[in-house]
Amino acid sequence: MNRDEFRAATGVAEAVCDRIDLFLNLLEKWQARINLVGPSTMADPWRRHVLDAAQLLPLLPEGDGPVVDMGAGAGIPGLILAACGVANVHLIESNGRKCTFLREAARLMGTPVTVHAHRIDAVTLEEPARVVTARALASLDALLGHATRFQGPETQCLFLKGQDVVIELTEAAKSWNMRHRLVDSLSDPSGHIVVVEAFDHV
Repeated sequence: MNRDEFRAATGVAEAVCDRIDLFLNLLEKWQARINLVGPSTMADPWRRHVLDAAQLLPLLPEGDGPVVDMGAGAGIPGLILAACGVANVHLIESNGRKCTFLREAARLMGTPVTVHAHRIDAVTLEEPARVVTARALASLDALLGHATRFQGPETQCLFLKGQDVVIELTEAAKSWNMRHRLVDSLSDPSGHIVVVEAFDHV
């Protein structure tokens, strides 16, 4: 997938693609020094990373509350969502070098985000999250445990998951009551987005 194909698939503005081009150029430079993403994915970054993140846009609930990306890594999906115009994005990442990348990428793109250079369990927000998201961080069971600290009555979770999603849902159901649905991934034929609309511990 290239830039034009991404824009055709998502309908985002040219200015958004310009920002993402800056992000991808920086990612390529930093990837040579620190492992931000899987090396093989850099052969198709518009699909593997940009579309993977941007496919969450139509799933975001309305509102202006925080969007929390746990274990933000290279900023996918959180920083890409912010580049697409999503406001009040919080990126949580405990790795200092990755936080430096996130801040530099956000500065270069002119994209306002809040970077928390801490472990998830050390971060507290002033208001509940509108959305909690994560990619390639932990099992669904563990992700829901982390998400509880940002949870309010309307909080939803959008978790990018691979082919083992059914196994993860089965395991998570042992500890959590969940109202959820699965959405097929646009970027990975074997992937899914787990949309958790409500959850509480059993």
